[in-house]
Amino acid sequence: MVHHAGAGTSAAALRAAVSAVPVPVTADQPFWARRLAALGAATEPVPFRALTAERLADALDRVVRQRTYARAAAAAAHHIATGDGAGHVLKAVQQSAHG
Repeated sequence: MVHHAGAGTSAAALRAAVSAVPVPVTADQPFWARRLAALGAATEPVPFRALTAERLADALDRVVRQRTYARAAAAAAHHIATGDGAGHVLKAVQQSAHG
């Protein structure tokens, strides 16, 4: 999947267990693109200003051929599906409210 690496799109890709080629454009997108790469679920970001057909083709070739990206995306999807993120947030809010 090639995407701009916004927070919502990145989360959707991870939930779907899809490896990615992030092409950040602006705002928080470079941050999330780096996080996807750090998780191993994406290639290194290809900044939009540096995007060429050759760079995109190379990144797509890597993300398709190297199964490590797909495995990392699947692991992230499993973690998201089985985690209790809302429960952890609620617990933190309750703790901060009480003291």
